[in-house]
Amino acid sequence: MNQHTDVILVRHGVTDWNQARRFQGQIDIPLNESGREQARLTGRRFAESRAAQPVHRVLASDLSRARDTGAAIAHACGLDLQIEPLWRERHYGMFEGQTHDDLQQTAAQAYQRWRAREPDFALPGGGESLDVFNARVHRALAALVQEYARQTVVVATHGGVLDCVYRIAAGLDLQAPRHFDLKNASFNHIRWDGQAFSIINWGDVSHLPEALDDIEAKG
Repeated sequence: MNQHTDVILVRHGVTDWNQARRFQGQIDIPLNESGREQARLTGRRFAESRAAQPVHRVLASDLSRARDTGAAIAHACGLDLQIEPLWRERHYGMFEGQTHDDLQQTAAQAYQRWRAREPDFALPGGGESLDVFNARVHRALAALVQEYARQTVVVATHGGVLDCVYRIAAGLDLQAPRHFDLKNASFNHIRWDGQAFSIINWGDVSHLPEALDDIEAKG
């Protein structure tokens, strides 16, 4: 039995809106053909590594791009997929459905405040602030390590969630510039030792021919 809890977070496969650098947020945009292939390759990687690191649980956000990515992984691991809405992407309010160019024209002040990563700025149109979103990710992680202690758990989730997870595990401030990758279908492995998280491996896309980074668009 493990003396620690391993959490492997996988960003969902690519979508048409990812490729267009369009904010998805909590709009339920499906995987495109490339994203479905990424999900298949991700599942194959887990199947090939089962002997070295068995997976005990597979969880996913309830948004279909993450849910379908998680389903491919769960199938490869011979497990049922468990849906957990806490792992949803950030709610981006009026930003959802728009591109960065759109927002610079129609909501320049709000867009600049978002880019400045103001923690208490609630995105207009019912969106979450960074503080509120980060607190939700904290709750999701705390619930996971409590319920699945000393197991290996895979979570299919979103770029914004991964941004928060990295900062939690690395002790990086919410307002600090991002220097780490958030690529579609990437492996992001953290470990809980009972006291704190540490980063084991991050942004690993060695199982993919290519992967889009979440440099601008959030999804």
